[in-house]
Amino acid sequence: MTADAVMVQEPSPTPEQQQLVQQAARGLGKAGLVHAYGHVSIRLDADWFLVCASGPLELVGDRPGTVCPVNGPLPEGVLGEVRIHREIYAARPEIGAVCRIMPPALMVLSTQGIVPQPRHGIGAYFAQLPLWPDPRLLRDDAAARELVALMGRAPAIVMRGNGAVIAAESMARAATLCWFLEDAARVERDVRSMGFAPESGRLDAHEIEARQVWAGNVAERMWDWLTRP
Repeated sequence: MTADAVMVQEPSPTPEQQQLVQQAARGLGKAGLVHAYGHVSIRLDADWFLVCASGPLELVGDRPGTVCPVNGPLPEGVLGEVRIHREIYAARPEIGAVCRIMPPALMVLSTQGIVPQPRHGIGAYFAQLPLWPDPRLLRDDAAARELVALMGRAPAIVMRGNGAVIAAESMARAATLCWFLEDAARVERDVRSMGFAPESGRLDAHEIEARQVWAGNVAERMWDWLTRP
């Protein structure tokens, strides 16, 4: 180690932080937004994040998550695609939570290169929704950085035939956006299946801006519903 190198101490997550990740994992599983695959994490500080235990999220139980560095290799046993979380935390200091999900309606649309359009209040949160075109599992650092660069400042990115990644300031908001994204995909799928023109029925810019709000406990109410016993 050089004289000017700084050793960053790995933090110990609090019981509340472990519980938050476990609650999110179980809630997204119960809501059908993940199945055997998926993962969630929260930022601990500028240098570290906590990712849930590997395995089906609904079955996480009270198993503790793993602390991972924002700048450094993933610890042994952590799933390869968790590097997406790492790259988001590194690129976007405002982000406090990341979710990797596999929602069914969104998955169908993504196979055709389609992402949900802002057509109703819940869909308004995704005025920006990029599509990552590569359906392969994302398990190398360069690809993870490319995906995060394409995502930019958007709240989510859809992965063709491979689910989505959501990022937000808090876990409550990230989990809420997971549910919102799948509902937007359901609406998009149904509108198209009824034969309406894809460009019809979209919210305009003023309507989108008016609906992109978090006041009134929007995230808190959805969080309570997703994590109900």
